[in-house]
Amino acid sequence: MKNRLLSFLLTLLTWVAQAQSKPNIVLIYADDLGYGDLSCYGATKLKTPNIDRVAAEGLRFTNAHATSATCTPSRFSLLTGQYAWRKTGTGIAPGDAALLIPTDWPTLPAILQRAGYQTGVVGKWHLGLGPKGGPDWNGDIKPGPLEIGFNYSFLLPATGDRVPCVYVENRRIVGLDPADPVRVSYKEPIGNEPTGKANPELLKMKYSHGHDQTIVNGVSRIGYMSGGKTARWVDEDMADVLTGKVNQFIEQHQQKPFFIYFSTHDIHVPRMPHSRFVGKSRMGPRGDAILQLDWCVGEVMKTLDRLGLKKNTLVIISSDNGPVVDDGYQDEAVAKLNGHRPAGPLRGGKYSAFDAGTRVPFLVRWPGQVKPGTSDALLSQVDLLASLAALTGQKPADNEAVDSFNSLNALLGKDRKGREYVIEQALNNTLSILKGDWKYIEPSNGPKRMVQTNTESGYDPQPQLYDLKTDLGETRNVAAQHPDVVNELAGLLKTVREKEIR
Repeated sequence: MKNRLLSFLLTLLTWVAQAQSKPNIVLIYADDLGYGDLSCYGATKLKTPNIDRVAAEGLRFTNAHATSATCTPSRFSLLTGQYAWRKTGTGIAPGDAALLIPTDWPTLPAILQRAGYQTGVVGKWHLGLGPKGGPDWNGDIKPGPLEIGFNYSFLLPATGDRVPCVYVENRRIVGLDPADPVRVSYKEPIGNEPTGKANPELLKMKYSHGHDQTIVNGVSRIGYMSGGKTARWVDEDMADVLTGKVNQFIEQHQQKPFFIYFSTHDIHVPRMPHSRFVGKSRMGPRGDAILQLDWCVGEVMKTLDRLGLKKNTLVIISSDNGPVVDDGYQDEAVAKLNGHRPAGPLRGGKYSAFDAGTRVPFLVRWPGQVKPGTSDALLSQVDLLASLAALTGQKPADNEAVDSFNSLNALLGKDRKGREYVIEQALNNTLSILKGDWKYIEPSNGPKRMVQTNTESGYDPQPQLYDLKTDLGETRNVAAQHPDVVNELAGLLKTVREKEIR
């Protein structure tokens, strides 16, 4: 009996030791957060103390990149380890799109599941749900996150400015009354719901361009919906709801390794922060939403501290793309910038081929494993899959996650060089490549400035080359002076683009 008890205790201790050797992973993925939007990255017009604390206790990267200047493709690459431009239909997804990630692909959460992690996603999804033709909103909504490696999901199906304006937990709309089914259309009006275009007097936030269809919670959205009255979200409560779900997941899975992908909605439009934050930034709703994001981060860090998980938790904070100020609503974001520079020293912004579209904040904290400081290592979010696989003793097969490199040493601060090159994708699929001090933007056609958002596009029919060491703001095109560099980078970009994949 004693021998059996001793054997059981040894087995239990071995299991606990193995579980503790794998860190918990918290990935906080902000929306439209610019390189210059945080005080730890130089912002002076507002303070982000909770995010700054993570930066002070960890590693702050200055040369880290999302793969795209827009949301859906960045998220696709993050979760699959493959550039979105390799697969058709991965542009900005409508709210009724089918699931964009094939269910037989290896994904970041699936890789971590193999290593014994409980995996969860909370927040903005925007990668489609359901089969071809779109989801059954009133039944089981699948395939979705649970079919590509997540054990738990609590989602905004698309974005806050797109219908349907409901939460989906696992495979069901939360709080849906079967007698009031949800109907969604992106082609024509549906039901008799008022719209922003026809009923502007009902709006508590007016639109500036687009966003003039069905009104939900006093805000008109992209797309039409009817029904689901008891299930509709309240924008002002969204940060509290999502943060609460993240903390609940951590509480429930604290005994085993867990991975939580917290995809915050802040600071995407419509910017409708809770009343606790309204007016606090003196920069209007956009600034207030940044403060709300900082609060969300602080609440999750408090939970890790309270449960004694801080030391064994790897925290990563980043953004899906760069900043945009006026993105469809009259929220005074432009008028109240007050000298704030959302992109910091960079040129462009969300949607752009210039670096502000994809160079984003990137923080890593893992006490005792990551030495605090600053790193100039070149990082791409597409590498998180291979890097976290390596962290958990795994390696994707040769035909899996084809664009994801193992950058674990750079992620942990042991390698200060990082990737050899980074590829970036603009709204119109113009590709750029950054290698060493050089940034090459391939020739493309399109407007120099996006009129609706007042963003410099970076599109030019001539090749562009910038020396980022002396010209981080990409103000001087030196392609004519360095044809050899242009040819080298254009050739490398061509090689990567033509790489054979499954």
